[in-house]
Amino acid sequence: MIRSLLPALKSMPFVRLTVALSAGILLQWYASLQLATCLIFLVCSIVPALLNAILNRGSYSLRWLHGVCILLVITATGASLAYFANARNKSDWLGKHYTTGQPLLVTIQEPLVTKPNSYKAVARVNAVWKNNHWLPVTGSVLLYFKKDSNAAALGYGSAFIIQKPLQPVTNSGNPGGFDYARYCLFQGIGYQAYLTGKDYLPVKGYYGNWFKRFLFTLRSNVIGILRQYIPGKKEQAVAEALLIGYRDDLDRELVQAYSNTGVVHIIAISGLHLGMIYGLLKMLLARFSRKRWQRLLRPIIILLVLWMFTLLAGAAPSILRSAVMFSFIVLARNLGRHTNMYNTLAASAFCLLVLNPFMLWDVGFQLSYTAVLSIVLFSRPLYNLLYVKNKALDKLWQLNAMTFGAQILTLPVVLYHFHQFPLLFFITNLLMVPLSGLVLYAELVLLLAAILPVAAKFTGMVTGAGVWLMNTIVKHTDRLPFAVWDKLQVSMVQVLLLFTVIAAFAVWLMLKAKKALSLALLLLAAFLGLRAYDFFMKQRQEKLVVYNVPRYTAVDIIQGRNGSFLGDSVLLKDGFLQNFHLKPSRILHRITVEKTWPPQPAIIKAGSKSVLLINAPLAADSAGDKIKVDVVVLAGNPRLYISHLAAAVEFEQLVFDSSNPLWKIEKWKKDCQNLHLRFHSVPQQGAFVMNLR
Repeated sequence: MIRSLLPALKSMPFVRLTVALSAGILLQWYASLQLATCLIFLVCSIVPALLNAILNRGSYSLRWLHGVCILLVITATGASLAYFANARNKSDWLGKHYTTGQPLLVTIQEPLVTKPNSYKAVARVNAVWKNNHWLPVTGSVLLYFKKDSNAAALGYGSAFIIQKPLQPVTNSGNPGGFDYARYCLFQGIGYQAYLTGKDYLPVKGYYGNWFKRFLFTLRSNVIGILRQYIPGKKEQAVAEALLIGYRDDLDRELVQAYSNTGVVHIIAISGLHLGMIYGLLKMLLARFSRKRWQRLLRPIIILLVLWMFTLLAGAAPSILRSAVMFSFIVLARNLGRHTNMYNTLAASAFCLLVLNPFMLWDVGFQLSYTAVLSIVLFSRPLYNLLYVKNKALDKLWQLNAMTFGAQILTLPVVLYHFHQFPLLFFITNLLMVPLSGLVLYAELVLLLAAILPVAAKFTGMVTGAGVWLMNTIVKHTDRLPFAVWDKLQVSMVQVLLLFTVIAAFAVWLMLKAKKALSLALLLLAAFLGLRAYDFFMKQRQEKLVVYNVPRYTAVDIIQGRNGSFLGDSVLLKDGFLQNFHLKPSRILHRITVEKTWPPQPAIIKAGSKSVLLINAPLAADSAGDKIKVDVVVLAGNPRLYISHLAAAVEFEQLVFDSSNPLWKIEKWKKDCQNLHLRFHSVPQQGAFVMNLR
């Protein structure tokens, strides 16, 4: 089986190089290799490669050894790149020089995003005031501005001095929750702050880059045209996302509906959009190749338009991948060479990972590559399974084969990150992909027609009608009870097993290798066995989870695969808060919440433990016996002293949940330290999880 694959791998050198580079990046991140280790690894890889090249020149039998040495060099290079890409490893990193209260000189790096109660922006830190002078540093901060006239005047390139202490970006600590701190770190962001007008001092002048300013201005003008001529807020928001990837105006429930129906890639700017632009350019420039200078100019025009669209869309990893890949294809065809799609795909991934090793963790990056690779691998074999005479039906079947093909390799990624699988993806994609293409072209026409208000108004109405139809299809499909298979939990080991099962089945189908079928069935049995074991263990679990939900009380009592929720009613109504804070944990623990009640003073018996929730002042009863419990949860900012609590209740663990203000928690913590009591601050330390057995 392996021998049959070797000739194909030899024709795809970048596949091998990209795998080696990715291995080095993962090795550095998870093993926390230091710079000295990375450099020693690199030197120890280069030296054998050079010696082997010199001593075994012309020796065919040892060519494999030279290849292994090259792959080790690339692996060591990947580890070194990952080390240098980590902002925390830089000597001038903000975190190594900043102490609380020091003034900072910062520059805003993007237009302000309007939030319900604030403005949001990412700012680059230029310097920190240390030892009576400005010390240059690197790093970025996430800033939230109070809505006022001063903040509204800020924009890209505005510089000012921050006089308020920064707070480190931290995770909520909720089980199964999104690793927000790592996500920010990969973008060089380690701190955040909420600023009022008195917390910063503007600096005169403009400190932005002219090219980025041009792109932001162009993007703002495009958004302005779409908002002016397309009727309907939701239609405008989807049109913005479809054309340039601007998602700040999107309705959360509508985005969830697009995700549930398997067409979220339409509003998450991706290679689909760039492919449509590329196809349109090829059609428009088809006759622009008669003369030599036209043949030379044609790829330049295509590349310029593709990259301008990529930059205008914010250079998201998915579209950046496509831009790099299309660039390889265009250049290769212009040079008169046929391109191997697998090698081209790997080459584009290699280039992107060299520029930013942390793209490897980006979900959009993962989905983009698995989707394109899956289409290339499986769409043609699936299409060949059915012969259709009618040309129209044949085109329909071809589109379905491509849609089915794209889902095969993206399935493990979708299950791992989103814990759901859209069951009607083939129907929605069949309708939505052609329709979204027409809407995209209509939006491009609208931008050109903006100079003629009458024509622009008509085009905007047509475009809006198309977007309305898209939204209507998605919303009606999402309402079907079988539209999505939800609450699916798979571990990383199970994801890897799924990929190997798919790979083995693919080898069996394409190369007729019987050993591959045996391997696929064996790995599938291992996958099912792991899931069965996990279900068995979850059936025996008993846990207490006090969630970190800012300003709210949220507690789950887990017994087997059933759960009881005690918390604020807002969390039962607000879908976003529930999906972001509570749902990941419930999926991780595979529970269904069967009972809910509002937070009120009560002793809860669960397993062999007892939990006392207090959200009101204690009743004065000095003569009564002490209440004995295992855990006390303080919620809702109750008026009480820890000394009085200790006198009335005997407990082993005290928990302060996120509904309490931080100043009160700090006061309670000092009292606990003086009384030698164990405590856990949920808003500061993350969610509190305890086994109840």
